[in-house]
Amino acid sequence: MEELVGLREGSSGKLVTLQELWTPCPRIRRSIQGALEWLKERLFRVGEDWYFLMALGVLMALISYAMNFAIGSVVRGSGIPEVKTILSGVILEDYLDIKNFGAKVTGLSCTLATGSTSFLGKLGPFVHLSVITAAYLGRVRTKIIGESENKTKEMEMLASGAAVGVATVFAAPFSGVLFSIEVMSSHFSVWNYWRGFFAATCGAFMFRLLAVFNSEQETITSIYKTNFRVDIPFDLPEIFFFVALGAICGILSCGYIFCQRMVLIFLKANGFMSKLLATSKPLYSALAALILASVTYPPGLGRFMASRLSMEEHLKTLFDNNSWALMTKNSSPPWPAEPDPQNLWLEWCHPQFTVFGTLVFFLVMKFWMLILATTIPIPAGYFMPIFIYGAVIGRLLGEGLSVTFPEGIVAGGEVNPITPGAYALAGAAAFSGAVTHTISTALLAFELTGQIVHALPVLMAVLVANAITQSCQPSFYDGTIIVKKLPYLPWIRGRKIGSYPVSVEHFMNSTLTTLAKDMPLEEVTKVVLSTDVNQYPLVETTQSQTLVGVVKRAHLVQALQTEPSSWAPGKQPCLQDILANGCPTQPVTLQLSPEATLHETHNLFELLNLQLLFVTSWGRAVGSVTWVELKKAISTLTNPPTHK
Repeated sequence: MEELVGLREGSSGKLVTLQELWTPCPRIRRSIQGALEWLKERLFRVGEDWYFLMALGVLMALISYAMNFAIGSVVRGSGIPEVKTILSGVILEDYLDIKNFGAKVTGLSCTLATGSTSFLGKLGPFVHLSVITAAYLGRVRTKIIGESENKTKEMEMLASGAAVGVATVFAAPFSGVLFSIEVMSSHFSVWNYWRGFFAATCGAFMFRLLAVFNSEQETITSIYKTNFRVDIPFDLPEIFFFVALGAICGILSCGYIFCQRMVLIFLKANGFMSKLLATSKPLYSALAALILASVTYPPGLGRFMASRLSMEEHLKTLFDNNSWALMTKNSSPPWPAEPDPQNLWLEWCHPQFTVFGTLVFFLVMKFWMLILATTIPIPAGYFMPIFIYGAVIGRLLGEGLSVTFPEGIVAGGEVNPITPGAYALAGAAAFSGAVTHTISTALLAFELTGQIVHALPVLMAVLVANAITQSCQPSFYDGTIIVKKLPYLPWIRGRKIGSYPVSVEHFMNSTLTTLAKDMPLEEVTKVVLSTDVNQYPLVETTQSQTLVGVVKRAHLVQALQTEPSSWAPGKQPCLQDILANGCPTQPVTLQLSPEATLHETHNLFELLNLQLLFVTSWGRAVGSVTWVELKKAISTLTNPPTHK
């Protein structure tokens, strides 16, 4: 039934529905609607994305600050491997569902409440939360604008969300964006680069502004402010020690990544442990937490590893300018009954241990304790612990140099004392950068401390550490992806593996099930019932095998279940008939040649986030390449089979 219409009195003759005529206050409603349309037109003139990106940054800053305010420490969390997989184009069902948001926040808050007991942070889970928020805001934006869903736009919002997640945890927009780029993707669009910076800057600014509003700080400053010398921050000969520190961090990071991955593999392979983790996760978590709490109990072994300090206080003390070894050289300060807020560094100077003993004991114990903590199935972050661990490595070397050169290193006729805090800063950046395979940790260290006077030595230490680790071990997040068996594409490293002569015809899947337009529907039905692929390559004829498009399985099944009445009696229908009756097909915009190299194929898959490419020769469909074939080809080159 058609809707009844009428004329409004005093109108220009435009027809309106009777329902609108009978609505109360029609003129006021019309005025409000017109004003909202005018406001929408003016606001979105500069582009609708920027408002939602700003909202993304501010929302994640509010959540991050609320966590810090409630828990009382600056920490972080995990979920980055899954986000990295999603940004590579793989769909993980329900991982970005908004219903996971509350559970993630609750679990992360409980993790942070344990403090130094579990020695875990929030970076990874917060990146997950930020990406969930970005996905939800992207859907809201689509509905408001009224446009259809766009996969490219969705991935742009998710990439910006990952950058915001890092930036609002550290209040460091520059390093946050760069860190997310290095960790999350192998190729990055310049357009997303600017979008990420805009959202991250909004989030970081709001995060630090809340601290001012809450009277925690007088103005916007760095989280871990230091007071390193500016005139002569370091002497030229010290560059050698910073490079040596980078080498030490690189070697230790290789050991840490290897041991952590082996422990995860053991837990999956061992029958008892895998069953315990599968059926009794709370029990395993309670046992692991009990072990960690017993070791870090302050009156026990915890007094020899500064366990009474929070993670934030750990960094503040480790970045101290003064040399603790020289300050306690001729005296042994008493052990305070409670931590002294003005002298928190005393927690590292137990009378029964020297400063060196406490730092070494911390490194030995936290090595296995952190690996154990990463196996607990709870929302948690692992970046901040490794950042602190690297700071302890640097502090140990800095204290050793201050004792070796108590007056400082002579350079150019002047003597400047050693600054152990600078080595702690370089160690934190180098070790965390080596574990995550990133260089942006150097910039992160500068943004956290507010000083860039040690830019050159810190960057050199990070580069050396990365050079060692990347040649020996995958990153922490890539290792987790491998252990969890998430979809991933391995890198093609080095020229010695002989990957350049390898072409697509050597590793493609030649068994290709095609559907021809002239194929009878009985044969089409047999093909659909005997296979379970999501889409089929569509060829022009059975004889030519010329690739013309792709038809999805779901659309094909729906079309086969509906028999059009327009088919002539006695005529044998073919696939062309149901395609002509509305079964949608998709064009093949990108095809591979059998002569394309492995490197070219690998770069295409990573650059365009592809899952499948068809191989054609003179237009004929001859095969296909997926992640499975690519991974197998790279694995064969890296670890060639032995010929008996």
